[in-house]
Amino acid sequence: MSKLISRLALLLAAPALLAFQSYDDVDPMIGTGGEGHTFPGAVAPFGMVQLSPDTDTTCEIRECYGHAAGYRYDDPTIQGFSHTHFSGAGHSDLGDFLMMPAVGSDVKLEPGDPDVPGSGYRSRFSHDTEIARPGYYAVTLSDIGVRAEMTAGLRTGVHRYSFAAGSDAHLILDLRSSLYNYPGKTLWSSIRIRPDGTITGSRQTRGWAPDRQLYFAIRFSTPLKTHAFVNTEENIPYRGFQGPGRGEDAVAEKLGRALVARFDFGELDAPLEVQVAISSVDEAGAIANLDSEAGSFDQVAAATRERWETALGAVEIDAPEPMRRMMATALYHSLIAPAIAGDVDGRYRGTDNEVHRADGFAFRSTFSLWDTFRAEHPLLTLVQPEETNSAIVRSLIASWHDSPYGILPVWQFQGRETWTMIGYHAVPVIADAWLKGIRGFDGEEALAAMVASATYAPYGGLREYMRLGYVPIDKEPEAASKTVEYAYDDWTIARMAQAMGKDNIARQFHARAGNWRNSFDTGTGFLRARLADGSYREPFDPTAINYGSDYTEGNAWQYSWFVPQDQAGLFAAMGGDRAAIAKLDAMFDYDNSGIDYSHAEDIAGLIGQYIHGNEPSHHVAYLYDFAGAPWKTQERLTQIVASQYNDTPAGLSGNDDLGQMSAWLFFTGLGFYPVTPGSLEYVIGRPFVDRATLHLPNGKDFTIVADNLTPQNRYIGKVELNGRRLNRSFIRHGEIVAGGELRFTMQATPNTSWATRPDMRPYSMSGGQ
Repeated sequence: MSKLISRLALLLAAPALLAFQSYDDVDPMIGTGGEGHTFPGAVAPFGMVQLSPDTDTTCEIRECYGHAAGYRYDDPTIQGFSHTHFSGAGHSDLGDFLMMPAVGSDVKLEPGDPDVPGSGYRSRFSHDTEIARPGYYAVTLSDIGVRAEMTAGLRTGVHRYSFAAGSDAHLILDLRSSLYNYPGKTLWSSIRIRPDGTITGSRQTRGWAPDRQLYFAIRFSTPLKTHAFVNTEENIPYRGFQGPGRGEDAVAEKLGRALVARFDFGELDAPLEVQVAISSVDEAGAIANLDSEAGSFDQVAAATRERWETALGAVEIDAPEPMRRMMATALYHSLIAPAIAGDVDGRYRGTDNEVHRADGFAFRSTFSLWDTFRAEHPLLTLVQPEETNSAIVRSLIASWHDSPYGILPVWQFQGRETWTMIGYHAVPVIADAWLKGIRGFDGEEALAAMVASATYAPYGGLREYMRLGYVPIDKEPEAASKTVEYAYDDWTIARMAQAMGKDNIARQFHARAGNWRNSFDTGTGFLRARLADGSYREPFDPTAINYGSDYTEGNAWQYSWFVPQDQAGLFAAMGGDRAAIAKLDAMFDYDNSGIDYSHAEDIAGLIGQYIHGNEPSHHVAYLYDFAGAPWKTQERLTQIVASQYNDTPAGLSGNDDLGQMSAWLFFTGLGFYPVTPGSLEYVIGRPFVDRATLHLPNGKDFTIVADNLTPQNRYIGKVELNGRRLNRSFIRHGEIVAGGELRFTMQATPNTSWATRPDMRPYSMSGGQ
C-alpha cells in the first residue's frame, strides 16, 4: 500500500489549496493517449459537431481500435480536421468531412505516408504548439507553416487558418476520409457550389451504423478564386492547381463514391475562416443550422465558452493539483454526449431512416447505454437542468416510436441503431429520471416503451428469458451476462410502475428482477451460463474472457457481482457477509500471472480480476458497504484512483465510453456513487476533494466537506449530514436536492464500527427496505 499512498500524495498534496476554476482547469488532452479514446478538439456541451484533428484515418481495420476518436497523442502527423467524433468509445466511426489547409502550387489530394513528409496533404506538428480547452483547439502545422484554430457551436464548427504572408492558400475537403475506414465504406457522396458561394454536399456510409446519411454546408470568409472537384474513382489524372477557371475539374457539382475538393484563395491578407454546419436530414437543414449560428470565429468561440462556463459551473471544487484538473476534465467529458442530432427546425433522421420532427426539444443521440446508465446519466440528473434530462428521455421515447422493432435505443448514434452491447439500458435511464422527479415527458408513454423493450421476444434471447427465467447459452451467446442485466433492468421497470400505481406491471417485473438467481451457481459461488435443459455449461473457468463466450467483455469474476438491485440477496447466496468480503478481497488480490488477455478488447486497468477499464467492474469496490465493511471500500477506492487515473494523456485506464469512466471518477471524488440507479440512493465511498458545492437546478446548494484529508488520512472517521451524525453508508437523492452539507472527518486508521449494521447499509431488493 505504500506505493499507492505515494501515488495518492501526488493527487492530493500541494503547497496550497486552489479553488476549482472549472473552464480553465479542464485539460481535453487527458485520455487522448493510451486507450482513453478521447479527442482534444472543439465541441459545445452536447454539441452536434465535434471538430477535432485526425492523426490517422488510414489504419488497417485491426489497428483502428487505438484511433477510435481520430486523434492519438503519440502520432507525429495530423491528416486533417473532421467534424464528428465519439468521446472515448470502444468502437469507431464518424470522422466526417475532413478539411486540411495547403499552400503553394503543388497541392496534393492524397493524405500521403506519415513517415514520408511532403508525400501528401498531412502535416507534422508538435504538441508544444497545441492548445486544447473546452470549445477551442489550436495547433501549428509545421510542414506548411499554417496556424490552425477550431471552435464549435451547437450545430456548427468554425475553422480559422492563418497562412504565411505571400503564400497561396488552399483548402482540401476530403469526402473519402472516415474513421474505421475500409474499401467501400462510402456508398455515395456529393458536392456543389451554390449561386451564393455556399458549398453543400452529402455523404452516405455503411459503417458501424448502416446506411448513415449526413449533409454539410460550408461558407468561407473570403471569396473563392477557383476550385477543383475530383472523383478519384474515375482514374483521370489530377493536374493540380492550374489557376483561375482552368482544369476539367472546375465544375459546379460532382457526385461519386470517392470525392475530394480543392478550394483556392490566392494570397490572403487575413486569416481564412471556414464555417461548417451538418445535418442528418438534408442540405437545407445544414444551411439552416449554419444560419442559426452565424458569426465570426471569435463570436462563436465566445458563445461556446459561455456555455461551457455555465455547464461546468454547476459544481465548484476545492482540491489541489492534479486532482482539481482531473475532476474538471471528468466533468467536461461527462457533458459531451448524448449529443444533439436534430436540426434547428426540430427535424432529425430516426432509426427507421426516415425524417421526423421533435416538438419542443432538441433530439439527442449518441447513446452508449450499456456504459452510461451506470454513472453518466445519474450525474446528469444532478448537474444539468431538468430540460436537458427531459430532452434525453424524450429522445429515447421518440426513437422507440421511430424504431421498426418497437424497442428503445441500445447503442445509437446520429439516430441510427448499431445493436452493439446488451440489455435494454434505456430503461434504467428513464426510470431513474422519473423517480427523481424529472418530468417534461409522458410517464405513461415512457413506461409503455420500457415494457415493450423488455418483452420484444426476438431481441437477445428474451423469448427464452421470459419462458425459462434465464437466457440459455445454447440459444444465445453471452447468456450469463444477459440474464443478470435483464433482471436489473426489469427491477427498474417495477420501480417506476410501482411509483405510477401500475401494480400489475410492478408485480410482473419485480418477479423478473429475481431471475439473477437462476444463473447463480451456489456450488461454485459464481454466475454461470446454463443450457436450455437447466444444466450449467462445462468446462468452467471463471477467469476466461473469450469473444462470444458466456459473458460480455468480461468473465465470471466481474459479472458475478452484477446484482445491483439485490446485493444482500447475492451475498446470502454466496454464504453471507464474511464469504462475500473474502471473495471481494480475492478478486482484487488475484494473481494474474500466466493469464493473457491481450486478445480481449477493453480489458484494461486490471487490479487482480477487477478490471476498471471496463464497466462491469465499476460498482464492485462499493460492495463492501453492502457487507458491512465500508472501510474496505475506502481502501479499494484509494487503490483504484491512484492506479487508474492521472492528469496526462494516458490518464484513463480504459476508453472513456462517452463519459462513464469520467463520471465514475467525478462521483468517487465527491465521496459517493450511484451503485443502483433507480434506488434513489448513493453509496458512500470516501472523498478525494477537500470541498465541493453542487449548485442544483432548483437553486439550492449541496456542499461536501472533507476535514483532515491527506494521502495518509484515507479512511472515514465520521460523517455528518447537516450537522447530525450519519451512521449509514448511503445518502438519499432527496437529501442532496434539498440542499445542505455532507461533512466527512478523515483519519489514518479504519473505523470498523461505522455503518456496519444491516439497517445501515444501502438498498437491496430482498433487504426489506
